[in-house]
Amino acid sequence: MRAVGIIPARYAATRFPGKPLAEISGLPMVQHVWQGARRAKRLCEVLIATDDERIASVCRGFGAEVALTRADHPTGTDRLAEVAATRSEDLVVNIQGDEPLIEGFVIDAVVDALAGAADAPMATVVHAASADALNDTNRVKVVLDRFGNALYFSRSPIPARRPHHPAPRVWQHIGLYAYRREFLAEFVKLAQTPAEQAEGLEQLRALENGHRIRCAVIEGWESTPVDVPADIGAVEARLRAQS
Repeated sequence: MRAVGIIPARYAATRFPGKPLAEISGLPMVQHVWQGARRAKRLCEVLIATDDERIASVCRGFGAEVALTRADHPTGTDRLAEVAATRSEDLVVNIQGDEPLIEGFVIDAVVDALAGAADAPMATVVHAASADALNDTNRVKVVLDRFGNALYFSRSPIPARRPHHPAPRVWQHIGLYAYRREFLAEFVKLAQTPAEQAEGLEQLRALENGHRIRCAVIEGWESTPVDVPADIGAVEARLRAQS
């Protein structure tokens, strides 16, 4: 199955305006994401979707293909769907623009997970949660069933642990999604659901409407997203450690 990678990028982020262009070790963050995505073997193409000419100009400058979108999209998924409607690939991968340390094999894992799950219209990625992620509401936790499908996502530590019982395995969700192209077009038309609104997690809209989300469990990589300017230091520290 053919897959295209799309990086939604908007300038007007509430907590961090201009985030895609924030400098990390001398390069704009969106360039780090694009370079990591291009190392994926399962993508036939990687492009950046934005409504802002400032972002578009910078991206063209480092060689990326840019898709200009409408400015009124409420979420990155809606921006993704606009671009996906013009594409012919079977699968569409939403690569978050605030994951500057994304690796190609992580993207390959989510593509393979969806390609191998005929009963699922979308897939995502999880890894073992670190202790400091459990009570961090910016780090989303997920419970899986025995077949690798998501049961629920939450900003709270799930599953809960009863006293005197073995500690359960806790998985941290990574905001990387692969969609079947036809499902993506339908998903963005669905109304927001109660749990989605309560948690602020749009993937719950899929679960609440009865759709499965296959999860690829990965090892050897951990998410280091940039939510606020203070997070850049942690990313630069990891880059120094890798060099």
